[in-house]
Amino acid sequence: MAEPAEDIHARAVAAAGPDGRLPAPPLHEWEVFPWEAVDGRVVPRPLVAPVDAEPPRRGEDPGDCFLCGGGATPIWENDRWTLTRPDAPTGLPLVLWLNAKAHLDFADMDDDLAAEFGVLAVRLCRAIEALDGVGRAHVNRWGDGSAHLHTWFVARPARLPQVLGSYAVEWDEILPPGPRDVWLADLAAVARALAAHSGRSHL
Repeated sequence: MAEPAEDIHARAVAAAGPDGRLPAPPLHEWEVFPWEAVDGRVVPRPLVAPVDAEPPRRGEDPGDCFLCGGGATPIWENDRWTLTRPDAPTGLPLVLWLNAKAHLDFADMDDDLAAEFGVLAVRLCRAIEALDGVGRAHVNRWGDGSAHLHTWFVARPARLPQVLGSYAVEWDEILPPGPRDVWLADLAAVARALAAHSGRSHL
């Protein structure tokens, strides 16, 4: 059972400064962060000129790939997929990654693997949204950081009206991490739900 909104709010209030604001993560240091403060206003950054070529991603070579090297912690797997987690709780109830075991990119999937991905994605969303305290499971695929196929599944808390849509990912960086025991119980519930259909849970 994910934390209720009241517990998340109380944890955030306790971690906030005297003005009620939580410390800002270093989003402004990200090269891709599109905003900056100018004369007391938040404005878009100027768009830089095109570069000569796309920058290389981590793990273009399978020998240097974090996922191929077993660097992620699995909570569930079958013959062709693993579901992995971060090392510790984050601000949102759950952040998970569904990764292909084969070293390929999203558009490289054949039709059979793509069909299997679709079924797993739906089952995973159902399992996440079945947790009390979760309002929605967001599914995101960003392919710019790592070459190995990985898809984000983000559980956003229910009943916190600011933590909606694409900004839920930023709130994951802003909110203080939740309790480890609740996080582990939710991970186990999701892994067991997937294993009820196929594969095996590691929790």
